[in-house]
Amino acid sequence: MTCMDGVLLIDKPPGLTSHDVVAQVRHILHVRRVGHTGTLDPFATGMLVVMVGRATRLAQFLSGLEKEYEAVIRLGYATATGDLTGQRVSAQAGNAPGPWDKDQIEAALESLRGEIDQVPPMYSAKKQAGRKLYELARQGQEVERQPVRVSIYKFEAIDSSGELLKDNLDGTFDLEVRVACSAGTYVRTLAEDFGKRLNTGAHLVELRRTRVGDLPVDQARTLTQVKEALAEESLGTILYPPDDVLARLPFLDLNDDEVRRVRNGLDIRVEGHEWNDGERVRMRDHNLKLIAVGVFGAAKKCLHPAVVIGLEQL
Repeated sequence: MTCMDGVLLIDKPPGLTSHDVVAQVRHILHVRRVGHTGTLDPFATGMLVVMVGRATRLAQFLSGLEKEYEAVIRLGYATATGDLTGQRVSAQAGNAPGPWDKDQIEAALESLRGEIDQVPPMYSAKKQAGRKLYELARQGQEVERQPVRVSIYKFEAIDSSGELLKDNLDGTFDLEVRVACSAGTYVRTLAEDFGKRLNTGAHLVELRRTRVGDLPVDQARTLTQVKEALAEESLGTILYPPDDVLARLPFLDLNDDEVRRVRNGLDIRVEGHEWNDGERVRMRDHNLKLIAVGVFGAAKKCLHPAVVIGLEQL
């Protein structure tokens, strides 16, 4: 692969959409093919996995990874968008004034762990009848949405200042939380549902994605740092090879003949591997560079190259 084929881990600043980040990376690197693997709301910050060049073909293998966030939930009232950018709406009926004790908070958190059903928010990019929900919401329309099953692996309070709830002295209280969840989870909706458990309105005032799969945000770089790396001709130090970011997948190292077959889309027969039927496997050349991601067929004991990215000739 060329030096412009790989994965950038970007620490997204507030105020930019995920599309804005992709556009800036495209402009900085002068590369047309750039994409990302999971949208962050404009007010949110943190890890955005950006695929560059032929690595964009691998987005499907990263978009479904679990995510982890740190967030601040404001208790006291809800907003139209579920976050601080939306117009304030009334508190829940029977609004509890707070503060709530530790046991009440823990019970509310516990009730939202595990597999739960979420109703996608109106202010989201999810499509219904071919239209994005936020487009309908901006026109004042609200439509019925079907709940989606998501997994909440972790939903816990962070007591970083010695007080679980911060009293804002205006009838609202802030709670810091950590969330680990399946792809497709709306943390805004989780915050709203948490507030309902405490009989009050709630919304997010801060949201930071701290992990995607095994990739922590402390490995991410700002857009400014990407510019600096390009100017200093050190882009290779922050542009990760695709094989690195797919490290969760098992691998098979190919000989030269097998590499030729894979580049032509032909199956490779494999013996002695205990992969599951349909399991995805990294297929690498003798330099340990990713050539393709294959799918294992147990019946024929073959790897089928589902996505080929290494196209150079031997």
